[in-house]
Amino acid sequence: MALFGAVFETMPAARTGIDFVHDNALSAGRYLPESMGPGVAILDYDNDGRMDIYFTNSGACDFFTPRRPLRNALYRNQGDGTFTDTTLAAGVAGRDFGIGVSTCDYNRDGWTDLFVTNYGVNVLYRNNRDGTFTDVTKPAGLDAPGLYTVSVWFDYDSNGTDDVFVGHFVKYNKSLERECKYNGIPHYCYPLSYDPWSSRLYRSNGDETFTDVSRESGIGRHLGKVFGAVATDINDDGRLDLFVANDSVPNFLFVNQGRAFDEIGLEAGVAYSADGAARSGMGVDAADYDGDGRQDLFVANFNRERFSIYRNRGDLTFTDEAGPTGIGTATQMFSGWGVKFFDFDHDGDLDLIVANGHPDDRIEEISSTLKHREPLLLFANTGGKFAVLPAVAKDYPARGLAVGDLDNDGAPDVIVANNGEAPVVLRNRGTKNHWLGLALKGPATGARITWSAGGVRRSRLKTAGGSYLSAHDPRELLGLGEAARLDWVEVRWPAPVSRTDRFENVRGGRYYSLRPGGSLE
Repeated sequence: MALFGAVFETMPAARTGIDFVHDNALSAGRYLPESMGPGVAILDYDNDGRMDIYFTNSGACDFFTPRRPLRNALYRNQGDGTFTDTTLAAGVAGRDFGIGVSTCDYNRDGWTDLFVTNYGVNVLYRNNRDGTFTDVTKPAGLDAPGLYTVSVWFDYDSNGTDDVFVGHFVKYNKSLERECKYNGIPHYCYPLSYDPWSSRLYRSNGDETFTDVSRESGIGRHLGKVFGAVATDINDDGRLDLFVANDSVPNFLFVNQGRAFDEIGLEAGVAYSADGAARSGMGVDAADYDGDGRQDLFVANFNRERFSIYRNRGDLTFTDEAGPTGIGTATQMFSGWGVKFFDFDHDGDLDLIVANGHPDDRIEEISSTLKHREPLLLFANTGGKFAVLPAVAKDYPARGLAVGDLDNDGAPDVIVANNGEAPVVLRNRGTKNHWLGLALKGPATGARITWSAGGVRRSRLKTAGGSYLSAHDPRELLGLGEAARLDWVEVRWPAPVSRTDRFENVRGGRYYSLRPGGSLE
């Protein structure tokens, strides 16, 4: 375990060239969507091997007319620690009121596409493979309006093409806004004040169009207030399940039955708190934090609710280990959003980072114990328990969070997207431990990576989604500890590929790419 201060360095905008500042459309009336964004994505949109960055921004809608045109922002990685704004040249400025973002390769051409969720109509940007994108939302069949948050691309029916879950928050438009005042001053209303709504699942038709299968799949039959979602395999049956965090209503756990899903959140023990209350689920992730081979779940909740870390018991039930792991006490007074399990020090154990911030910018006017700006928290894994370390000296109104290696040195960096402010870029200074990077090409979500380094065997499942409104570097970083080479590594590809590739005596300290049946390149 490394000390946090020795690992991360805050990179100023003057050094990186990232001059984006989020406009949350702050109004005297405090409309709900103002408090939600933004999201951030780490992606390689031009296939040059360097990770680029995309931020979402607000925009014109029924309650907001910007004083000047607003747009999302795409920054191209120059490879020298700086980034260049290529938004307009790439054609990805966005429209409506931007909320979140995800990345995909929906047409399997090997180039990363973008999907932006909005208050309004979402946008699917097809990568033209020349540094530009085309808005193909309407012909793709993804143009239903709403107040959307998270989107997760995964192949739920195992046919080789990615489908997409699009999470919807509450039933909303300006006429449905609630009024919540304290001492005559407007504050953002708690989501309990609004009605839930159904989310959508779109099945890929394999021809760059999609069919809405929300009802027949079972996803659309459950009304929620969705903020976060992650696709994972909770029972290791080879089919991707979906864990969904809701705000003020029970969480959902959709178990994949092949063509449809069964919702088992209540039976699994992840819908409510231990005392039977629905909490304010926001950011989520899934990983095997205790090394038992099963996928565990994490949810960042509202202040005074404690965050949840659900240990998978192997029988479709989970136990909230927030108390025993130390996470509950550390998060009692915070409101969590972006989150990611990652091995920040390459010791082989999965650590955890969470971005926090109270959604009400006026909370300090009515509370002596809560603050609008809150600290980033790093949880260092100490063998199934977590030691919490502060991320940086400053506190932030954080929302989205993405983890990725921005300088290709093998050390995972962090970007935090702040509500109404500039983002924070944290550069990982690295440790003495060794690493290996793996970029899986093709149908990677659901792939099982197993490796041995120094005689220690570890395993990781390639998930999709997670965090809050954001997308991580798609490459997997494997921590090798003191070993400079892998004894061996195996990749078990999901259906319909359903094969295992194995390599022995692999040198660490570099990135490799792998396609099913191919060699490490």
